[in-house]
Amino acid sequence: MYDPCVLCVAITGSVPTKAANPAVPISVAEQIESTHEAFEAGASICHAHVRNDDQTPSSDPDRFAALKEGLEKHCPGMIIQFSTGGRSGAGQERGGMLPLRPDMASLSVGSNNFPTRVYENPPELVEWLASEMCTYEVTPEVEAFDLSHILHAVRMHEAGKLHGRLYVQFVMGVKNAMPADKEVFDFYVKTMEARAPEAAWCAAGIGAAQIQVNEWAIAAGGHTRAGLEDNVRLDRDTLAPSNAALIRRAVDLCDKYERPVATWQQAREILQLRPAV
Repeated sequence: MYDPCVLCVAITGSVPTKAANPAVPISVAEQIESTHEAFEAGASICHAHVRNDDQTPSSDPDRFAALKEGLEKHCPGMIIQFSTGGRSGAGQERGGMLPLRPDMASLSVGSNNFPTRVYENPPELVEWLASEMCTYEVTPEVEAFDLSHILHAVRMHEAGKLHGRLYVQFVMGVKNAMPADKEVFDFYVKTMEARAPEAAWCAAGIGAAQIQVNEWAIAAGGHTRAGLEDNVRLDRDTLAPSNAALIRRAVDLCDKYERPVATWQQAREILQLRPAV
């Protein structure tokens, strides 16, 4: 039997709207309710973006603060991970919520192409975000869209620039970036094992690749992410009714591969996070 599998729920993101799926949680209240259901289904990490009332992306620290307060109340012990992604703001605005001291925050350590834009992560901004995370004891979840991002994250961690245990997520299936390809996935796992054997890793698949990448990660002994940020459907013809429904699919895969789903206590231990508030 493998070690417990940490499940992360990516609840909202910056792109999906209610026009794509009415279940996408936009308001803070909707996000708390959706996360609570996913928490009860087995998710131990909430990866969170916030939105404006018109559904556009936001980096408003006050919205993040309200979400954090609600999650701590209704999902006690759950790991709170805020996004510093580039769709929600520009420059240092992207890290404006880090003084709130979430348990974790996403960190992209390099640039790459998205379908219609360049996802820019200039070196000076990456260094500043990493420094802020060190200051506030926030463990990064490095979102790797390319091999170079994995290698750079390892170097940054070795140099003491990333707080806590190194945790790298392979984001697979974004057009023009890393494909959802099993040979590529296997190579990234081997790279982590060879270059950072003490690190932990997870994987997320975008769109239809979500369930496939979930299975690869669970079968290989890693951790994984699911949720409406990455995929609004159960299949081509069926919208996902909730974030929890996508987490339950990952739970079923954990059962298939005889891996226990990590509790929030186990997840905090695996990721070497500070105790829950």
